[in-house]
Amino acid sequence: MPDTCLFCRMIQGEVATPVVYESEVSFGFLDHRPLFPGHCLLVPRRHIETLTDLPADLIRPFFADVQLLTRAVQTTMAAEGSFVAMNNRVSQSVPHLHVHVVPRNRGDGLKGFFWPRTRYASDAEMEAVQAQIRETIDRLAR
Repeated sequence: MPDTCLFCRMIQGEVATPVVYESEVSFGFLDHRPLFPGHCLLVPRRHIETLTDLPADLIRPFFADVQLLTRAVQTTMAAEGSFVAMNNRVSQSVPHLHVHVVPRNRGDGLKGFFWPRTRYASDAEMEAVQAQIRETIDRLAR
């Protein structure tokens, strides 16, 4: 599966993606169809399909990275909070474990599970958000 998995190909550098975070365990990037600017995905570097497949020794470091990325997204996007979620098999568009980190604000229009997907207005806007999140992670990780 890793040869055909989109996220594995991104991790290997075969498919370009706006990377916001990398560690030994995790790889984070901007969602190509964000709910809101700053919407990121964090995936384990190893090809792991679902949360139940995540080895016990990776749970703590992976979720520490989820926590760091969540803090960075909220800070960077000046969000009141965040939505952090994952699907397991059903509605999982890529069969590789991935956590969505979405900045949230009261009255942002996100209700239930009918989410208005958008695109960045331009590559420049996406690159600016990418750079800002990376800078915030660098600050928070010190």
